[in-house]
Amino acid sequence: MQRGKGMKFVGDSRVKANNRMPNVPKDYTEYPGKTEAFWPDFLLKEWMVGAVFLIGYLLLTVAHPSPLEGPADPTNASYIPLPDWYFLSMYQLLKYTYASGPYNVIGAMVIPGIAFGALALIPFLDTTPERRPSKRPLPTAFMLLAVAALIYTTWESVQATDWDAVDAQGEITDKHLGLLPDVEVDETSEGYEIYQAQASCIGCHGGDLAGVSGPMLLGNELTAEEVQEVIVNGRGGMPAGTFTGTDEELQVLAEFIAGLKEAE
Repeated sequence: MQRGKGMKFVGDSRVKANNRMPNVPKDYTEYPGKTEAFWPDFLLKEWMVGAVFLIGYLLLTVAHPSPLEGPADPTNASYIPLPDWYFLSMYQLLKYTYASGPYNVIGAMVIPGIAFGALALIPFLDTTPERRPSKRPLPTAFMLLAVAALIYTTWESVQATDWDAVDAQGEITDKHLGLLPDVEVDETSEGYEIYQAQASCIGCHGGDLAGVSGPMLLGNELTAEEVQEVIVNGRGGMPAGTFTGTDEELQVLAEFIAGLKEAE
């Protein structure tokens, strides 16, 4: 018999005419908590959680704006840079004897490199199917040790930091805003020349007398005697005995600084 001749095609009531199944996710109710369809069940949950966190971050940034400091000053050698809190542990490493100075590469690269390398090797070293921490003693011990080290070094860095000094050094002053007192400085005077010759004076109060790490001298309200007392004995963050001139030069400098009064 030739192909197709004498053959009749009949329907079968047991086979549906349209056997295409609709695009409906599988029913996983028989496996509660085990798995679910990625779309739309799982992905919708992820989007909802992400939206909640996004709104929370937006509200946080509006309520607490980032703390801005004054413009960077490369002449301020007393400025102490401080990283954000999540890097304080690595910052503390650079204070230890064998992780700072000539061994700086150990604290900056070797120790963090070992830590991150161990973290990357954990999936290859721990191949057990167990999920309980008690059944995985080595990975659990290493993780607890790492967390304890991070917490300890962070706490130690927090305790060793002078937070009042950190807040003060980043404060936005009138100098940063361009609001300087109306003071006429005689740059031809002997007192001005003595001031410019003192590296300690310029380092703290600036060559323009507007202050760097120390207070602004423009518009001060001290008398010559009070200025001389501060120079000799120090005050606040200013140490004593930094002036290297003669007693006559000290008197001239004190009178010059006391004369930097704001014009009335």
